[in-house]
Parts: sequence; C-alpha cells; structure tokens
Amino acid sequence: MKALSDLQLFVRAAQSSSLSEAARTLDMSPATASAAIKRLEAELGAPLFVRSTRHLRLSPEGELFLDDCRAGLEILEQAHDRLSAGHQTVCGTVSLSMPSDLGRNVVLPWLHEFQRRHPQILLRLQVSDRLTDIMRSAVDLALRYGDPPDSTLVSLAVCPDNRRVLCASPDYLARHGTPLSPRELVRHNCLCFMLSERIHDHWTFMRGSEIVEVNVRGRFQCDDGDAVRRLALAGEGVVYKSGLDVAADLRSGALVRLCPDWQTEAAPLNLICPGRRHLRPAMRLLHSFLVDRFSTVPVSG
Repeated sequence: MKALSDLQLFVRAAQSSSLSEAARTLDMSPATASAAIKRLEAELGAPLFVRSTRHLRLSPEGELFLDDCRAGLEILEQAHDRLSAGHQTVCGTVSLSMPSDLGRNVVLPWLHEFQRRHPQILLRLQVSDRLTDIMRSAVDLALRYGDPPDSTLVSLAVCPDNRRVLCASPDYLARHGTPLSPRELVRHNCLCFMLSERIHDHWTFMRGSEIVEVNVRGRFQCDDGDAVRRLALAGEGVVYKSGLDVAADLRSGALVRLCPDWQTEAAPLNLICPGRRHLRPAMRLLHSFLVDRFSTVPVSG
C-alpha cells in the first residue's frame, strides 16, 4: 500500500523534523523517502514542507494536512487492530526503552517468559537511563517513572502505586548508625542519581501534615541507576530508590528500609507511547503482561 506508507512517512518526518530520520525508522533509503514526499505533494497539489540545507519544517499546507492525516491513519490502525484481534497469533516488532536498573534486574528476566509465550513478536530493547525522545526515535514504548512532560504522549499505567524507598545496607548502618528521621540524612553519605545532568539530591518525606525536604550530599553521584543500587549494596551509603528497583534486596535483607514511619515520594511507573493509534496488538499484549508482573512486586514506601 504505497499511498499508506507515504502518509506514514509524512507523519514521521513532521514529528522528527527530519526526512532522513523518518526514512530510517521506516527502513527506507533517503532517496526513496524524498521521492515519496514529492509524490504525495504532487497528488495533493501543495508543498508539505519548507526545506533548507539543514532544516525541515511544515509548510502552512502541511500543518493543515497533518491533523487530518493523523486522524485518517488512526482510523486505519483501529480497523487493522479489529482484524488482528480475530487472529490467534500476534506478531510484529516492538521497540522498548527502559531504565537501566529496572530493565536489567527486573524486566529483562520477565521478557524471556513473554517471548516464550509469543515467539512471533520480536523485541528490540534499549536499556539506558538516558531519556529517549520517543517522538524523534524508533522507540514504540518507553517505561518511565512519572508522567511524561509532553502532553501529546500517551501514558499507560503499569505500577501506579510505586514509591521511593530510603534504604542502606546492614554493613553501612553498622558503621555509621541508623538515621531515625529524614533530617539526620545530612550526616550521612547519600548516593545521588543524575538524570540529564540534573542531580537528584533533593529528597522529600511526609508524615501527616509534616513535610521534610532534605538537600543531601555524598561522595558518589552517578548517571546509572543500576550502579547507584550496587554502591548501596556495597555499603557505600544511603540510597533513595524506586521501590521496584530494591524490592528484591529488601526481601533478602541486603538492604534495610529506613524511616518507615515517613511516607516517601511517589514514583508511578508508566508505559509511554506517541499516541493510541500506535498501540498495535503486540504492544497491547506487552502492556498487559507488564501490568500483571509488576502487580506481584511489593512497592509500599
């Protein structure tokens, strides 16, 4: 369906402001993509993009056409989903981005089971704490803590009740003592996570109407959540991690929860995608599977 692929290419190029990036995500050559856009413009009788040597932006006609094009593709996608629902075997490729600690130590073992159940689904995994720009990359879904800053993205709840947990290893506590209040954290070595150059060194706790905000410090700052957790396990300091990341360590006693009478910050886990029309049957299966698996993890904080 050449006309359909031309429309999909147009939408991808509009989202990424790059024809070459759109071509790459759709497995097209730049020359084929350029010819497709010219063909579409000829059929519509209007220029869809304003081009320069470095930039690609929508023309006024392109901006008008984009909304209608998206709506039309969504209708076609829904029709395809209804047809696919009648098929017993679901197939396709799903690109999933996920945080390093959660991905390596929690999600990845589960995905072995998911693929055994659905061998016709190919999973492309990105395991990194770098925030992937879903609108500009070849990622279908991204596991993220918190709601997306871009309101045009769709957020599907996976573990809405997840919270952060303040914890440390028994070895660290034996050497440095156990903080009984969040205020005592200023006297402890706190392990801080960095995300997009921002250091998460402002930790908040609640108890009734009381709110305590602590600016913590420590000898380690790291941009990899898995490494931060490993430092805590090694007895290097106090960590304020997602409950999902440390649930197994708390159960085994490798980490000890601190200040349990204080409520910690919410860290809901969501599955982010560009829009509901992108939710193919394989992606819906993966979402349902993850919701089921995460429901078995204790996340109180």
